[in-house]
Amino acid sequence: MKKKAVSVFLVIAIAITALLGCTSENQDVESTSTESVTDTKLTKVILNEVAHSIFYAPMYVSIEEGYFEEEGIELTVQTGFGADKTMTAVLSGSADIGFMGSEASIYTYNEGANDYVVNFAQLTQRAGNFLVAREEMPDFTWEELKGKDVLGGRKGGMPEMVFEYILKQNGIDPSKDLNINQNIDFGSTAAAFSEGQADFTIEFEPGATNLEKEGKGFVVASLGTDSGYVPYTAFSAKQSYIDEHPDIIQGFTNALQKGMDYVQTHTPEEIASIIAPQFKETDQDTITTIVTRYYDQDTWKDNLIFEEDSFDLLQDILENAGELTERAPYEDLVTTEFAKKAAK
Repeated sequence: MKKKAVSVFLVIAIAITALLGCTSENQDVESTSTESVTDTKLTKVILNEVAHSIFYAPMYVSIEEGYFEEEGIELTVQTGFGADKTMTAVLSGSADIGFMGSEASIYTYNEGANDYVVNFAQLTQRAGNFLVAREEMPDFTWEELKGKDVLGGRKGGMPEMVFEYILKQNGIDPSKDLNINQNIDFGSTAAAFSEGQADFTIEFEPGATNLEKEGKGFVVASLGTDSGYVPYTAFSAKQSYIDEHPDIIQGFTNALQKGMDYVQTHTPEEIASIIAPQFKETDQDTITTIVTRYYDQDTWKDNLIFEEDSFDLLQDILENAGELTERAPYEDLVTTEFAKKAAK
């Protein structure tokens, strides 16, 4: 009787052990399967941005709200600190997508690149810099720059070219009617101005707002407003990458469009709150002030379509600055296929 009981007990024990083993094995398989799905679910994409700026708020909304993950993309963002460096990263393959001024794609194309870079999504439609004076000038006119010293931007860069375009539109000769200092590094002009150099300075944010907060400068004009709609920044990739990965480009553009939709339907305060983790060194009030300034001047399009008229205006500005030897064809350097699908 005891032997029979023991036998029954052993059978039950073996059965339980086997069952536990199967359960454990199934759990391992399930765990492995889940990890595999996770690994293959998101496609890694490297984006190189020309600068890290609140000016590009819709992109950071897309990042913070998880829109890229929704489109199956694991996005890594690198900062190039200059269009030339961002373009080099894209052409060399160390970045999949570049975010920079579209003039860089024109320069590269005209230099004869075989696998040239194509713009597929336009983010900003106005310049993002401001003219800062030493005192408040509520009735400022561009004529008041005549005979003055101005801290400008790098020769051939969009900030400087847009500035000179505005001057010429107002009948001012950039080379004769004022002195533009182009020898100071992009990130150092605000500090130089606060230390007493020049009468005016051209500043991106947060430089302009910080000068105002410190009482050392006052924004008297917006280059974005006075230059009109300019395709200031766009996303681009090599033609070969677009041809080989149209699904990635479409998903990337879809994610960006969601960010564009967000900024069109939310207040500057809400936008600032969302993107704040991207700018931990900047306080919330400053972020809100900057977002409001860009919001009010209609900086961001409601879609990502890079129109031909905008491309023509960009080349007009380049020609006006003496930086363009030959106009590049819109149909070669811009594709609207992905942006149009994302906007539907």
